[in-house]
Amino acid sequence: MNVSASLTPFNSPTQESLPMILETLPDPAIASKGCPRRTRLQIDLILLAIEALELGGSEAILTFAQELDLKGIIKDRVNLWRMRSSNPLRRAHIRRPLTIMEAKALVVIACYIARRLTVVIRQLLMIYQQMDEKQIPLEQNLRLSNYLERFRAHFKSRMNARRSGVLALTSDAKLDELAINLLGQLLFCTGTAGMQRFWISLFDGEVE
Repeated sequence: MNVSASLTPFNSPTQESLPMILETLPDPAIASKGCPRRTRLQIDLILLAIEALELGGSEAILTFAQELDLKGIIKDRVNLWRMRSSNPLRRAHIRRPLTIMEAKALVVIACYIARRLTVVIRQLLMIYQQMDEKQIPLEQNLRLSNYLERFRAHFKSRMNARRSGVLALTSDAKLDELAINLLGQLLFCTGTAGMQRFWISLFDGEVE
């Protein structure tokens, strides 16, 4: 009797079992199966902005993984931490690839959370624009100040200050600018075909 053994790793989702939602994001035309450096960095930063927007942001990521049938990819908190630690700027950077499938799952979740926070994101960007035009210090608005303060705290505690990319962001003003830019990216994700357009933008200049 012939017995065939499957070569699919245990607990790894097969192509047939992948959630259909991931199929809405096209596979980038890159040689490697792993994501480029800039892609890994941008995905982690967009999730960092989500965590700064609302308390329990990391729990929301895991909750959406469950609701969107992505638990086969993002299994638990440790698994999520390992994916995000593929960001080379992290203190606890892990030299592991972030697969295209993992990146798709994180982007889908980020975009779904962004949609839920659309009103908040729009309000913060409007407040920023008004204060910037009138040259009013940003810390004078409590809501915006709280978001910026949390983002700075998250960034400083998780990123390696000795990395060149982090050295360019040592001032609070630079971090505030980054935090505002990320709000704009999150709002972009909520628009028509926003998830697909954001996904494609992560590979600009990387495709062959």
